[in-house]
Amino acid sequence: MAELTTEHDGPTAGWAPPGALERKRILDRTRTIAIVGASSNPARASNFVMTYLKSSVCDFELYPVNPREDEIFGFPAYPSLDALPVTPDLVDVFRRAEDCPPVAEEAVAIGARTLWLQLGIWSDEAAAIAHRAGLDVVMDRCTKIEHARFAGGLHLSGFDTGVISSRRRSQG
Repeated sequence: MAELTTEHDGPTAGWAPPGALERKRILDRTRTIAIVGASSNPARASNFVMTYLKSSVCDFELYPVNPREDEIFGFPAYPSLDALPVTPDLVDVFRRAEDCPPVAEEAVAIGARTLWLQLGIWSDEAAAIAHRAGLDVVMDRCTKIEHARFAGGLHLSGFDTGVISSRRRSQG
């Protein structure tokens, strides 16, 4: 679980954003991911992330969750988390912050281990719901970026440099 803190008096009291090692541990133990807000529209961030997560680089079972979709990349889409045929390890959320507390409640109800709110999404209420129930909580982080970073395919500036070294290149 995420490191505990008492610095906050608000709804996320007792929760602190997990550091890089904790996020890596979460991704390392994850085998199944429910993608809430998954979309077949290639212009959507969820589509881009799902493209990466279904690649041969990753070994995840994916379950898109969107009541307006029937299928995404050949995966059947489900109308809600409780309609999934498995309990996902990680619930990856591509929804507005105000839509996240009910998703957190669903994630708790189905027994997920992690609630992960995508880049740009922060919900103290959703975090409090999930954290109180014992789930790991990650907010404002992208599963694709984090996975690529930990797998060595992403430089800190956001792209693959092709260099696998901690030494600087010579300026010769």
